[in-house]
Amino acid sequence: GLRSIPSLSCFRRLRYLWINNNKIQDLTFLIKNYCLTELYLNNNELTDISGALKQLRALQILLLHNNQLKQLGKTVKELKGMISLQTLNLFHNPLAEDPDYRLYVIYFLPSVQLLDRKAVTQREREAALHLFNHERSWVMQSIAFGRTVNTPLGTIVGSSRCTQPARRLTLPSVWKHSDNVLLLSSLCRVPFENPEDAVLLRAMARSLMEFSCVDWNKVATCQERRLENKVTKPHKKLTILFR
Repeated sequence: GLRSIPSLSCFRRLRYLWINNNKIQDLTFLIKNYCLTELYLNNNELTDISGALKQLRALQILLLHNNQLKQLGKTVKELKGMISLQTLNLFHNPLAEDPDYRLYVIYFLPSVQLLDRKAVTQREREAALHLFNHERSWVMQSIAFGRTVNTPLGTIVGSSRCTQPARRLTLPSVWKHSDNVLLLSSLCRVPFENPEDAVLLRAMARSLMEFSCVDWNKVATCQERRLENKVTKPHKKLTILFR
């Protein structure tokens, strides 16, 4: 039932603090507790945390669920400096009713791995990037950064989690075919809904590179070729074609 707590600044090395299940509305008593790594503030009456937690850069676990936090932008801004924050709970707050709430938190707090008791997935990170940084998302999809397609060209990658037939690649309307060459208008840059489509299309449009290697130890020198008794062996050339 605590409504206020005196300053804890004398406990400079305090690392873990449980003050959940109270009626706390003000967090100014934590201003100098820089070593805190776990802070449990759930089930209180907090309406705003602006200016109260941003100095706690060592926090790894922060539970704020079941409070009265209303402003998503201000709340997330307060937590941006916590580069070690991995576990965060904000559910059962008015701000969690925002339609883009989860993706907003995932994008602006990239260190968080467990949000509202649910692990953050790579698909959610990609969706958050596409929603809040559309230009960068398009660039990453257009160059297929960090992805590979382990199937022959002309086939489509299917999900490894299902046994359904592979889906055909559906190109945006801005893509045009001309002599089997894919052209994209520079004015119409539409990102793909499925990143695998961007990877495949990138692979199909990529130019060919050819590398050849020869074991020069088995190639006769000009002096050896002049010797009549020298048996020449045909050298082997290995050529590899990359797309």
